[in-house]
Amino acid sequence: MDKTTPAETQTPVRHLESVDTSDALTDPIDRSLARRTALRIRHAQGLTRLMEERADLRGVHPLADLVDDAIRWTA
Repeated sequence: MDKTTPAETQTPVRHLESVDTSDALTDPIDRSLARRTALRIRHAQGLTRLMEERADLRGVHPLADLVDDAIRWTA
């Protein structure tokens, strides 16, 4: 039996990535949106790379399949 930890006890992982700090991104909301966009792109790239390396993962999680297919269609 696998034991899972509740979300309240897990520590968040922060990905540090340089974000453009030009005058357009001095607003905290703009910086947050830029970081969110960069994170979304990085996760999509990671998922696509994983799905290319591990074909056996196809069909395990429908959302992962949907994102992978959507990225392939836009390429």
